Amino acid sequence: MTTIAILGAGRVGSGLAAALTRAGHDVTVADRTPGAAAAAARAARVVINATPGAGSLERLTALREELRGTILVDVANATVDGPDGLPAGLLYPGVSLAERLQDALPGTPVVKTLNTMLHSVMTAPDALAHAPSVFLSGNDIQAKQVVAGLLADLGWRRDRITDLGGIETARATEAAVLFVAPVLRSSGFAPFAVSIVR
Repeated sequence: MTTIAILGAGRVGSGLAAALTRAGHDVTVADRTPGAAAAAARAARVVINATPGAGSLERLTALREELRGTILVDVANATVDGPDGLPAGLLYPGVSLAERLQDALPGTPVVKTLNTMLHSVMTAPDALAHAPSVFLSGNDIQAKQVVAGLLADLGWRRDRITDLGGIETARATEAAVLFVAPVLRSSGFAPFAVSIVR
């Protein structure tokens, strides 16, 4: 059992909380109540960033001391949204939210994952017709091993989990969010994910 704090109580955070609780983990979801995020982060071994990506850097930097020594799992995408609310561009072109977080939180190993799919696929990868892929980016090998274990608890097969390397590789997976708007416009709002086929 891992003590997990989830920052963000929307569809992503709520879905992850329910699935990780079912898997036997001790999960707390921090809402926007003053002090809730700090208290939850202080008590957790793993913190999952499920906050809107555009505000994640500011919110998490404010928790620098609470997050020190804790694994931070970043599932957010920082985007500039178009008039329809769908992603139209990257907030940090040429870099990634995950890298910004790692730079701002040097005492916290950051692992990027689960950001190349619609939220429902995060906790139900077998629901798709073809097996999706999930990626890990981060500088700390042990932290990535812990996160890979949590992914397995969410139903991800080990052969579909790919470690891409250091935190800089999150630039590639975060750029995948640019697929979202055209895919949804052409196919409708149906679950999908990136899949590497060999």
